[in-house]
Amino acid sequence: QVQLVESGGGSVQAGGSLRISCAVTPSPSYYNSNVYTWFRMPPGKEREAVAALYPGSGVTYYADTVKGRFTISQDGAQKKIFLQMNSLKPDDTAMYYCAATFWTRITRENWYLPAAYASWGQGTQVTVSS
Repeated sequence: QVQLVESGGGSVQAGGSLRISCAVTPSPSYYNSNVYTWFRMPPGKEREAVAALYPGSGVTYYADTVKGRFTISQDGAQKKIFLQMNSLKPDDTAMYYCAATFWTRITRENWYLPAAYASWGQGTQVTVSS
């Protein structure tokens, strides 16, 4: 398992941008072996996947609701996963969580399932006002 710490959340007006980060603490050889995924939990709703990244290959997945607006990326030297969020909408308001699991557990068919992930951060709140 890895330790994940999110940061960078805050309040922003609709149409604005925000970048949140996930600091990853694995052994150095383990970092590229995980798939990292951002989930979010809007108020009163279920947790939903937003975007995933496998640093080992560069493969990414996005939820349809954020395609073209959000970008997931990583900095291997800093061991951080980023989520750049542009054109934010009030519906993007949620607690955002970073999750990770070994790459062999993730496929195109299950990347969005919370049960597929072994490690979770504590979350960072993003609030978008209209």
